[in-house]
Amino acid sequence: MLRTIFMTGLLAVVGLFVLGIAFHLFGALLGVAFWLVGLALKIAIVGGIVYLVIRVVSPDTARRLRQRFSGTDF
Repeated sequence: MLRTIFMTGLLAVVGLFVLGIAFHLFGALLGVAFWLVGLALKIAIVGGIVYLVIRVVSPDTARRLRQRFSGTDF
């Protein structure tokens, strides 16, 4: 009887420890994922602005860039 109570308590403590580690890892991974999404968004915005400037200044260059990266040969 006493052995069963101790084993249940030990399993509960180990379970809480493992659960705590899992949530810390999940939080860190979630933080890294949001940081990467934010970085990708910033890069996309800067790239869009650069493309817009190229399109206004030199439409022929913008057309060549669009053809090169879209994979279509018009």
